[in-house]
Amino acid sequence: MANRLADSLSPYLRQHADNPVDWWEWSPEALATARAQDRPIFLSVGYAACHWCHVMAHESFEDEQVAAALDDGWISIKVDREERPDIDAVYMQATQALTGHGGWPMTVLLTPEGDPFFAGTYLPKGDLLRLLDAAGDAWRTRRDELTTSAGTIAARLREMTATSNPSPLGEDDLARAVEQLTAARDPAHGGFGGAPKFPPSMVLQWLLRHHARTGSTSALAMVEETCEAMARGGLHDQLAGGLARYSVDAAWVVPHFEKMLYDNAQLLRVYARWHAATGAPTARRVADGIADVLLRDLGTDQGAFASALDADTPVAGTDLAWMPTEGATYVWTPQQLADVLGADDGARAAELLGVSEPGTFERGTSTLQMLADPDEQWWDDVRQRLLAARAARPQPARDDKVVTSWNGLAIAALAEAAALLQRPELLAAATRCAEHVLATHLVDGRLRRTSIAGRTSSADGQLDDHGDLAEGLLALHQADGDVRWLEAAVDLLEQALDRFRDEAGTWHDTAHDAETLMTRPRTETDNAEPAGVSAVAGALLTAAALTGRTDLREAALTALAQPGQIARAEPRFAGWTLAVAEAAVAGPLQVAVVTEDNTEDEGGAAPFLDVARRSGSPGLVLAHGRTDALGQPLLADRPTVAGAPTAYVCRGFVCEAPVTTPEALAEALR
Repeated sequence: MANRLADSLSPYLRQHADNPVDWWEWSPEALATARAQDRPIFLSVGYAACHWCHVMAHESFEDEQVAAALDDGWISIKVDREERPDIDAVYMQATQALTGHGGWPMTVLLTPEGDPFFAGTYLPKGDLLRLLDAAGDAWRTRRDELTTSAGTIAARLREMTATSNPSPLGEDDLARAVEQLTAARDPAHGGFGGAPKFPPSMVLQWLLRHHARTGSTSALAMVEETCEAMARGGLHDQLAGGLARYSVDAAWVVPHFEKMLYDNAQLLRVYARWHAATGAPTARRVADGIADVLLRDLGTDQGAFASALDADTPVAGTDLAWMPTEGATYVWTPQQLADVLGADDGARAAELLGVSEPGTFERGTSTLQMLADPDEQWWDDVRQRLLAARAARPQPARDDKVVTSWNGLAIAALAEAAALLQRPELLAAATRCAEHVLATHLVDGRLRRTSIAGRTSSADGQLDDHGDLAEGLLALHQADGDVRWLEAAVDLLEQALDRFRDEAGTWHDTAHDAETLMTRPRTETDNAEPAGVSAVAGALLTAAALTGRTDLREAALTALAQPGQIARAEPRFAGWTLAVAEAAVAGPLQVAVVTEDNTEDEGGAAPFLDVARRSGSPGLVLAHGRTDALGQPLLADRPTVAGAPTAYVCRGFVCEAPVTTPEALAEALR
């Protein structure tokens, strides 16, 4: 019999709908029940594509013994961290403070008031049962001691959250951050630090911006070595495109196989911009592959983008049942290559792709790497045959949840890549996504966090949802010139200014009228995706340059100062903060291209737009349209010269003489 999670919007929660555990969703009713029954809370937080979440579910939450232990004395609550990042942030802070590390699944024991007294991550069944027994005994026999300890922990976490020391970033800070990052780089394998190794998407975007602004060869070299290493490793799906969430080793060989929308959206932006800056063939190949994954594998029927492809593949009862469940869709043996390609091509492919008898993964299987540059004609044929064979295997599940912030990242990436890669279908996809998210996720004028199949969640939008969606809409406006995206972005940012800053000017992840949790979360580190404060700072900065509104620029600089200390101390965890700081230092650089008609072909604005987009300046914003376009401040009172397409370049709101050739625009932007 299904439990309460059967009616949940979240695919992750529905994965647990048939558990024998008497699960609750996080809700006022669940918390009130805990207080009324005087029961402590067992909180379990995870997400649909998480491998170890699946493991713990199979080992423990599907087990009758564990279910009996939980139902005897606990209120058990399941949370999808992607739907409720506020709850995740609050209790992840507690988990990291109590254990020194974090991750998912996250397991936290709470008093009925929501204060934590134990925190951990994955627990095997035996450890979980012992924990429940010991904690249950403590709740019954030493409750005063336990609640006092929990209250002290909660109070300390509130003190930590309340502390904020804004620190503006300048050119010297950016130069020092590059030096710090150079010292942390992995010269053997690219990237930064050791295993596990995550794609440093935002750091790479920052380094590309720093190179564009300063000409730094060391910044560009770190981008090239890291992007090349990731592209050749098992992290990169050599057959279908796209990159996995992270590598379990330092050399990018063995990925944690789930493909996340937020990773691939940000990496599309990186590889497209790297290609624009250098013309590197690898950059183009990887960027095209990522774009294909977004459209082919993550696109929803409604026009938005799904959250993730799972790490695991269901292989029970198939001829792949001997393989590891995780990654079974993607890994190969030499014999499997030979079966598909024949002996000669199979052996050649095995050598190229690093597939060996011992294997690089589990049970003699190997991930696919690209150890050399292949003959393109031969490889295209081989890749298609391997893809066809792989398509016949069981496929990983897809989390169809549409997350506002991640779709904002996708809109921005697709809008930029459409121009840089000359792929207009990407711009069409970005437009469809923006239309769907605005139509579905704006409910009574307020932004919601998620939807699925057009059904909108009750979870409120967070600060990152406002910032990332505004960022995407502003990129889309600069790509197609449609003023409705600019207007929608400014409206979102004005809502953020009104609802997410406190009286002292400090930005928080949740709105002032959001549900009250143990603490009001305030994330200032850029981890796998931009922190809310850096996301909104970047969008405010762009909106200010496009509208000429100095109040938005002042708000952007204030927001950017909030994570300044982190950017100085640990630039690896402030990639988007530093990328926005590059834009603040370099800009505003405003380019307005006006025409007498709406044509942007070879005889119109297109050559000017291409020059502007490829200039790479992090402070540049682009407005384009007809001379009579309404709602675009940068086009106001700017006529063409003698009826020809005309470009205006303004630095810091001071404008130069208009130019009428792409060559003159390129010179003006140098």
